[in-house]
Amino acid sequence: MENIKGAIFDCDGVLLDSMQMWIGADAEYLLSLGLTPRPDIFDNIRPLSSLESAEYLRTEYSIPISTEQINDERNRMLEDYYFHKTMPKVGVIPLLESLRIRGVKMCIATATDKYLVEAALKRCDMLKYFERLFTCSEENTGKSSPDIYIRAAAFLGTEINETLVFEDALHAMKSAKKAGFQVVAIYDQSEYDHQDEIKSICDYYYESWCMTGDNPLP
Repeated sequence: MENIKGAIFDCDGVLLDSMQMWIGADAEYLLSLGLTPRPDIFDNIRPLSSLESAEYLRTEYSIPISTEQINDERNRMLEDYYFHKTMPKVGVIPLLESLRIRGVKMCIATATDKYLVEAALKRCDMLKYFERLFTCSEENTGKSSPDIYIRAAAFLGTEINETLVFEDALHAMKSAKKAGFQVVAIYDQSEYDHQDEIKSICDYYYESWCMTGDNPLP
């Protein structure tokens, strides 16, 4: 770890075991409005920020309210899950503690809105590990661009080549790699169909965080 000074973590699917909820969340929202979700809804929304997702729903499904109202309504549907139910990915807390002991600076870059993520991490006693929480909506970017990672590294004060990005989603890994980051991939069921490509581009691959004890990060 001598050359690693910073770590940027995705939240859903990496820190929190929450992606299975997200797979059906937007379909559930559309059904609550009496609309029929198309089969490709999750794949189309996956790379987007929260506000971008709301705008996609508004335009693609002709929802006659503002993007901001759609985003607020979707978030309210998720509050109980983040406030009371979602749990850490198995093995991730020992990893965070190990990085903290080694003096690695850590922050979060997530597409989920801040108040939801903060509530879950605080409840799970994980918020203490991170110096800042970056969200795509606040940064006005999605993870198909590397901007959020670049800004997070600048905040940490670490060079790109000495900063790890922890992700589960292929599109996000591609963005981080394009910017020059080393990428640590953690398996999540939501990306099952993309595992071969993920393995081909990431620097380190783990099927679960429990594996880091036997195959430690560099």
